[in-house]
Amino acid sequence: MEAEPRERIDPRALKAWFFSGLLLGLALLLIPVAYLILGQMVWDWPPLWGWLALAAVVVYTFLDAVVIPRYRMRIWRYEIREEEIDIQRGLIIIRRTLIPMVRVQHVDTEHGPVMRYFGLATLRISTAATDHRIPALSREKAAELRGEISALARVSDEDV
Repeated sequence: MEAEPRERIDPRALKAWFFSGLLLGLALLLIPVAYLILGQMVWDWPPLWGWLALAAVVVYTFLDAVVIPRYRMRIWRYEIREEEIDIQRGLIIIRRTLIPMVRVQHVDTEHGPVMRYFGLATLRISTAATDHRIPALSREKAAELRGEISALARVSDEDV
């Protein structure tokens, strides 16, 4: 079996994913809290369902903010070679993708508010059929890789 890709994503991804998971958890928390408040004040709904939903949101938030990011950090890997891009990802099912440079159509970087705050960006590699992403790279590294892949894809395209 071929060796794993060498490069890893930026360690700041743990903080960014923690913060994102926490924000999502707080937003989801509004649903059971609204159920508990409105269910008691306006309707005569049983509070048990609200408390169960509240517990489910807390467990989900813990998994999404603390547990899953640690596994993502260990599994996400990538490597840029002259002929191909090698990406490994997945939590339960580990997926390996090889993208031939001749198939690359364009390369983008993107970052939302949380990633921007932590100085991270996602590299998006587009082929005719699909988009592939390498998340949580430093913005400098993402820009560097975007240029490198663009140059390699252009050279590969000229060779054909």
